[in-house]
Amino acid sequence: MKITFIGACHEVTGSCTYLSIGGKHILVDYGMEQGRNYFENVPLPVQESLIDYVFLTHAHVDHAGMLPYLYAQGFRGRVFSTEATFDLCRIMLRDCAHIQLQETEWKNRKAKRSAGQELFTPLFTMEDADGVMKCFVPCHYNQKLLITAGVEIRFTDIGHLLGSSSIEVWLTEEGITKKLVFSGDIGNFNQPLIKNPTYTEEADFVIMESTYGDRYHPKERADYVSALAAIIQEAFDKGGNLVIPSFAVGRTQEILYFIRKIKEQKLIKGHDGFLVYVDSPLAVEATGIFHKNEHTCFDEEAINLVKKGINPISFPGLRLSITSEESKFINFENDPKVIISASGMCEAGRIRHHLKHNLWRKECTVLFVGYQAVGTLGRALYDGIEEVKLFGEVIKVNAKVTKIKGLSGHADKDGLIGWLDGFKEKPEQVFVIHGDEMVSESFVECLNNEHDMNAYAPYSGTRYNLLAGSFEYQAVPIPIAAKSKVAIDIFARLIAAGQRLLAIIKKSEGRANKDITKFTDQINSLCDKHEEKI
Repeated sequence: MKITFIGACHEVTGSCTYLSIGGKHILVDYGMEQGRNYFENVPLPVQESLIDYVFLTHAHVDHAGMLPYLYAQGFRGRVFSTEATFDLCRIMLRDCAHIQLQETEWKNRKAKRSAGQELFTPLFTMEDADGVMKCFVPCHYNQKLLITAGVEIRFTDIGHLLGSSSIEVWLTEEGITKKLVFSGDIGNFNQPLIKNPTYTEEADFVIMESTYGDRYHPKERADYVSALAAIIQEAFDKGGNLVIPSFAVGRTQEILYFIRKIKEQKLIKGHDGFLVYVDSPLAVEATGIFHKNEHTCFDEEAINLVKKGINPISFPGLRLSITSEESKFINFENDPKVIISASGMCEAGRIRHHLKHNLWRKECTVLFVGYQAVGTLGRALYDGIEEVKLFGEVIKVNAKVTKIKGLSGHADKDGLIGWLDGFKEKPEQVFVIHGDEMVSESFVECLNNEHDMNAYAPYSGTRYNLLAGSFEYQAVPIPIAAKSKVAIDIFARLIAAGQRLLAIIKKSEGRANKDITKFTDQINSLCDKHEEKI
């Protein structure tokens, strides 16, 4: 009865944990790494074809995206998930395969232009994505399931995404039972559409995420509807478009929920009947899946709308773009409009075409509504980069770039600790994963020193004996490059922060003299403080 940590160790993406018991080999999540990768992940302890079961917390790519690869390497076991996660994976894993094929074709075209370069092959194909879906076993929430002798599980709604769950796992060996709880991604409270996280009361061992383990959401719930309405009004009054890079599953549906309210309350003046384009086939399909699972996953407010015959995420003026021709047409439509497109971090997909057509226009606005990982185009734009290269063309960033603060599907530090406090007794051990290097370590320090818990943030390869209650191997970090990219990235963040400050300074022209004077004094004070240390 052992646990080995594979992915999302001191990193936010690529979740994967391995369990071994009684000759059975189990994975909890098998996700794809996104954004910048800092540390090497150890390979699976056994061949992919020997994996018996996968327990899947939710459908996001950083938790589920490598399942087709698992299948391509010979896996023919069973994947257990909630019903809504199964529905979402049917479309999301095919989308992953499509992106794999597109990127491979692009790399091979480039390789052919360079004599002697080897051609690339995709990690997996559409057939692999379809194949692994045949391995799924959709499950109900709150139902305890016997998987095999000595292994039982139960899915609990964790309020992060439609179908998302924490997973309780009971392992029995040598007459001893140990209960593990994998948090999955813990949801934020009072999100639109979906329910709040459900707490679990008992665990011997907890394996939990720490994405926002060093920050807090605003204490008072923000008025997202009014905030979004103000941004739309400003962009439209300037004659520009509002472009929203949005995750196709979850965040897009939340934005539609807000816009329905904006339209219902007539909050946009002078632009009656404005159009909203959802330009993502994946987002369109996901929206349909939200409807399918509304009775099991929607919160009380959304269900009350459904009972009244109101679709919570649809409204007059909503246009769903499926084909590439429909997508291209959007930017030839002259009237101001809202364009919602994936990917949420601007790394792939149709959003990059919309950025090409709108970033150079000073009357347009780009609105970020989700987490932007370091190393992504979305993060660079948000940090104030002045020009970007898209499809071989350098584009000036003249559009306004902004973000709705506090809009997050992740619990903040208080939310993470609140979830831990839901346990009646403190677990024997808390393993902290799915957080940046400094975040996971600071969260562990907080749990150990301020909450009297036994917490530890493992590096990839760390192995723990659950029966003995002790480490068999504590891995050390293996940086991707000889020189640690963590140190490089810390300085890069400082440079990005300086660029962002300069961008704010440039935008301050025309403000009241007293505000500019106060801002100048604050900057000088900060500079004086840090010059003394240099």
